Amino acid sequence: MKPDELEVLEVLVDRAGDLLARTPADQRCLLGVVGAPGGGKSTLVEALLPALAGRLGEAVAHVPMDGFHLADAQLDRLGRRERKGAPDTYDVDGYAAALFRCRHDLGHDVFVPGFERSLEQPIAAALVVPAPARLVLTEGNYLLHDADGWDQVRPLLDECWYVDLADEVRRERLVARHVLFGKSPDQAAAWVETVDEPNALLVAHGRSRADLVIAP
Repeated sequence: MKPDELEVLEVLVDRAGDLLARTPADQRCLLGVVGAPGGGKSTLVEALLPALAGRLGEAVAHVPMDGFHLADAQLDRLGRRERKGAPDTYDVDGYAAALFRCRHDLGHDVFVPGFERSLEQPIAAALVVPAPARLVLTEGNYLLHDADGWDQVRPLLDECWYVDLADEVRRERLVARHVLFGKSPDQAAAWVETVDEPNALLVAHGRSRADLVIAP
């Protein structure tokens, strides 16, 4: 990590620590990281988690929104598989319920699904918010979306940070990611254009509602 990136990370860790310090003792603190597909939100969270753990130990945990993807079997049943990644291809009610439990069920383990990128499928109870955890990071595309049931998510978060990566870089990363996980270059480019980019526009509409905008 470059020196300037380390400096930004330290500022973000300090901000998260201050947020936790203001959280009532009988609740967990929930911090959201949002951005468009390929925007770098997962990369940021992957850097934040060990940095926060170094300061807070077991007090930090992770609940990725991607774990609440509907499985392909359900997407096929609903006729939505060709739009996988759109707001209505997630279990938003399950996600909101899990966040509610994370906030209020202090002192108990909370099991949540993860997402296996190599399979492109959610995995039930793959992750846990351990009982001692006081700060929970959650990242995804639609934390600031205000339709399709997603409006119930933002009130559950203490803060939500928006990662705003340049569109050209973001699209290049998306194409490379889709190729890495099995699509041909042409298929990857078509998916980015027809599926990822419309979703990116929806995500961008929530940018003004973020508590902090981070430009990598």
